[in-house]
Amino acid sequence: MRTLIFATNNRHKLQEVSEMLKGIVDIRSLAEMGLEGDIPETADTLQGNALQKAQWVYDRTGMDCFADDTGLEVEALGGAPGVYSARYAGEHCSFDDNIDKLLAALDGEINRRADFRTVICLIENGEPRYFEGRVDGVILTERYGKEGFGYDPVFLPDRFAVSFAEMPLEVKNSISHRGRAVQALVEYLSENQKTKR
Repeated sequence: MRTLIFATNNRHKLQEVSEMLKGIVDIRSLAEMGLEGDIPETADTLQGNALQKAQWVYDRTGMDCFADDTGLEVEALGGAPGVYSARYAGEHCSFDDNIDKLLAALDGEINRRADFRTVICLIENGEPRYFEGRVDGVILTERYGKEGFGYDPVFLPDRFAVSFAEMPLEVKNSISHRGRAVQALVEYLSENQKTKR
């Protein structure tokens, strides 16, 4: 089985994605590869950040790797927090800080439409390739559920009656933005393995 390094320090994300890629590729974390330090995320697009993070790992290891960047885009806020979703409330903020700021920004707002978008950048032999996933929904007025991470407790996906944080991980992975982007990656990797046999 081939090995890919996943360029993230987020253990929740690592767990989610490792579960989805089980049996297809062997996922190695940055810690397993002895890679330390903050990965740069200074681009102004999700695609740019995903490339920047994957390139950082590739430049240090020469191994095939991938990275993702995810943004919550809220219609009433002109697409914010978008690329700044992880640090919406400040550089060293917590998930709760971000949710508090978001709920305050939407206080009294009727239009609560939003979408989550994930872009994955896979670098193979130095060449980048992109995969995208998106899910639409609304921002709830308060937190529901204890699962997941990030904005999950306040995001209600379309056609569901529970937030991402109320769903079992396998259900969330089957419909989420990251799940859809990873599924596109899985299809590519599976097809690629067949053609290499």
